[in-house]
Amino acid sequence: MNVLVTGSTGFLGQKLAYRLLHEGYDVTATGRSEREGERLARAGIRFVRADLRDAESAAQLAAGQDIVFHCAALSAPWGRYADFYGSNVLGTRHLLNGCLRHGVSRFVHVSTPSIYFDGRDRCDIAETHPLPRKSANAYAATKLLAEREVDRASDLGLAAITIRPRAIFGPGDRTILPRLIEANRLGRVPLIGGGLARLDVTYVDNVVDALLLCKDAPERALGRKFNITNGEPVLLIELLQQLFAQLGQPLRPKRVPFAAAYCVAAGMELHARLLGRGKEPLLTRYTVGVLGKSQTLDISAAREVLGYTPRIGIEEGIAAFAQWWKKEGRERG
Repeated sequence: MNVLVTGSTGFLGQKLAYRLLHEGYDVTATGRSEREGERLARAGIRFVRADLRDAESAAQLAAGQDIVFHCAALSAPWGRYADFYGSNVLGTRHLLNGCLRHGVSRFVHVSTPSIYFDGRDRCDIAETHPLPRKSANAYAATKLLAEREVDRASDLGLAAITIRPRAIFGPGDRTILPRLIEANRLGRVPLIGGGLARLDVTYVDNVVDALLLCKDAPERALGRKFNITNGEPVLLIELLQQLFAQLGQPLRPKRVPFAAAYCVAAGMELHARLLGRGKEPLLTRYTVGVLGKSQTLDISAAREVLGYTPRIGIEEGIAAFAQWWKKEGRERG
């Protein structure tokens, strides 16, 4: 069976591509990093350089494919709306048009629970709960629009499923946990609101499991969205304590009131817009909200319809990440 993985040089897409290869699929992959693409090619994965913002080249990627996994996205808390729109909305639209044109049998789309965030504490959010009137940032706004592109293609007959995985971590993560480690190395990890926000995280292999379940999911799953997490909400401070205990490093927390952190972030954003030429500030209001406000997801639909069960718990996942991180450090010298 022929499968296409977009975003295959990123954290999740790469893990998925290798799993599919291991399970015997004929895998075609595309992504931004040529270096990672060469590594995929050496492993036996066909790597194609393509810009999803180009309508024809994106559509042509779907030719001859049975299943398309769309993991590619521009993901950041800051940036130009036009850049996010081009990557997340137009890229998805062009790929979907190709899937419809070339008769792809299933399209699996990776979205984000960032679309739920409204600056408040929210727990046990189900896929059917009302969304905020205004998205938290350009990333969330354009990922929501991308979901609507998937809905449009689904209405036209494409068998499509969307997942919304929360805070993916594990070996190979260069974003979430490494940023916390770097903050700790430089001085202090800011514990906004005392680190008492309750949140969900998801081990990367569990997300890959969910994607593979979407590939074979029953007809009643088509056209639907599914929250994906580890199913074990944890306080931020507890997560940090586990992480640094596994790393064998002291945790250096700095407790910061939420209101103070929010004001500082607003000032940094203003400075970035006026004087920083749009460069991402060290702290954004969205980041403050993510670290300082509770947000957990209800994954009962994924359990019931997809048969999703998280295999690897947070404790085991943190241990695996820490082992990889220490090995990486040794190899870097």
